[in-house]
Amino acid sequence: MKLIARRTLIAVALSLPAFGALAAPLTMGFSQVGAESEWRTANTASIKSAAKEAGVTLKFADAQQKQENQVKAIRSFIAQKVDVIAFSPVVESGWDTVLKEAQKAGIPVILTDRAVKVADPSLYVTFIGSDFVEEGRKAAKWLLERAAKTPNASLNIVELQGTVGSAPAIDRKKGFEEVIKTNPKLQIIRSQSGEFTRAKGKEVMESFLKQRDKKIDVLYAHNDDMAIGAIQAIEEAGLKPGKDIVIISIDGVRGAFEAMKAGKLNVTVECNPLLGPQLMQLAKDVVAKKPVEKRITVIEGVFPAEVAAKELPNRKY
Repeated sequence: MKLIARRTLIAVALSLPAFGALAAPLTMGFSQVGAESEWRTANTASIKSAAKEAGVTLKFADAQQKQENQVKAIRSFIAQKVDVIAFSPVVESGWDTVLKEAQKAGIPVILTDRAVKVADPSLYVTFIGSDFVEEGRKAAKWLLERAAKTPNASLNIVELQGTVGSAPAIDRKKGFEEVIKTNPKLQIIRSQSGEFTRAKGKEVMESFLKQRDKKIDVLYAHNDDMAIGAIQAIEEAGLKPGKDIVIISIDGVRGAFEAMKAGKLNVTVECNPLLGPQLMQLAKDVVAKKPVEKRITVIEGVFPAEVAAKELPNRKY
């Protein structure tokens, strides 16, 4: 009887998964664009802290805003046989080859924050992030409402674009132009990339201000960091940002709220960087082969200067 009982226990033990297999954490390879802005810093912090809280082993790579670095990182993740790959692409195009490699290896891919253009949409499982076109529209709608108060006035707009070829730069420009074309008195007179950085935003705005052929009435910046850099340039030129030049930007970082409170920025359109918790749950669902939406959009608002002082203490980034 003892021998039979022992054999039964051994058989049951062999039929069960090992405890280590049950406890093994999900491993995610994540390739980040870089650390070009307050927004990106907050986004990285959210992903790292959420991974820790969710028990996800995170292999993190900073691409320093170079596509070749992201491709290299993704190939490294494939070689390491991670469970899932997530990345925020530097630019929209040029991903087909490396994503096919991930698909061939059986590793699902999640896009965060930025989209890609690929011939085969099945190369990634889902995309979680903001609607950049809608952000551009929101910025333009705010300007249309302001322009309606002085219907006879023409407004000259200068635009600080994000990184050339990136989804937010393309889409924020598209959404903004789509709306302002409904008012012929609103014209973009100059547009150039500020690369989403404070330093480049300042440099490009200095260049805009030196071209004195047309008065600048409005600055539309594709992110807050470029707007903050531009504010420095405007002040150094002896003008008052927020008054002599109306400033509209996107992201909703703490620095923008501080600038609005100081009367130097007029409005910021929110782009929430705190995607970490949603991303970790999404990764677990994807690896478990649960059905997920192809496009998951984050809900965001518009914050004019009038609410900055009240909202500032609530900002987490």
